[in-house]
Amino acid sequence: MNQRVPSLVSKLSLALVLSVSALASPSSWAREGVDVGQQSWATRLVPAEQVEQAAQQQYAQLSQDARQKGALLPDNSPQVVRLRAIAKRLIPFSYEWNRRATQWQWEVNVLNSKELNAFCMPGGKIAFYTGILEQLQLTDDEVAMVMGHEIAHALREHARERMGKTSATKLGAGLISGLLGLGSTGDALLNMGGQLLTLKFSRENESEADLVGMELAARAGYDPRAGVSLWNKMAAAAKGAPPQWLSTHPSGNTRIQDIEANLPKVLPLYDRAPKPVQRFDAPRKTGEAYNNPDPYRHLIYWGAGT
Repeated sequence: MNQRVPSLVSKLSLALVLSVSALASPSSWAREGVDVGQQSWATRLVPAEQVEQAAQQQYAQLSQDARQKGALLPDNSPQVVRLRAIAKRLIPFSYEWNRRATQWQWEVNVLNSKELNAFCMPGGKIAFYTGILEQLQLTDDEVAMVMGHEIAHALREHARERMGKTSATKLGAGLISGLLGLGSTGDALLNMGGQLLTLKFSRENESEADLVGMELAARAGYDPRAGVSLWNKMAAAAKGAPPQWLSTHPSGNTRIQDIEANLPKVLPLYDRAPKPVQRFDAPRKTGEAYNNPDPYRHLIYWGAGT
């Protein structure tokens, strides 16, 4: 018998094993979409459960205060219905970015305020202010870009990262090891958790959220090119804002450039994605005059549009 045959078979078997191992290794997968690297080391300094619990408590208090002041829009409000429908499309694509998101108790609410703002707290607690929706007259695609951006902050755990870096500075390396045991260190972090809405993200965090949010919107069937029109609107509304080097946020021009540079990575995802059956930004089909005082006239009338 030819002795080279077993040797050849062994080599082929080894090659097959190595090939299968390479395919099974996540690091070898060619992922389609944006690339923002690994999460910050600082997130490991703070328990995720504790941050999410603090966010849930603060969100509940915020909602209660707004309800008492008549500033929390009801569930049947057109804007609430609209945002929850858009969120329902985006949320399933968040799971790839953070496994904990599958267990989050997601909430979406709208607060009556002129402020141009929106946020997603850890644990999937989303809120939009009427100011950003109405003053900027956001299309569905632009809403998806804003919402995707805010969801990305939660998925990438930027608040947890910020708290971890702050705790490392204030508490010292000797106390970091006590985080899992909580105690006084845990109390300090709970106090920090009460300031989740005022935490400032870094430029890197903001840029990362732009890209991850753009991918989430594209996979959900919303045009990622809306990021350009969104930031043009934001720039027009933020005249007199400080230059980029004086702010933790990238300038509008920088954000637009980053979005445009990454569009080739997400447009194929958008092209293949099922599109929303219902668009809330189409004109109403009721024949009403354009100067109708209804603040929601730019939204589709349920069941009357395309």
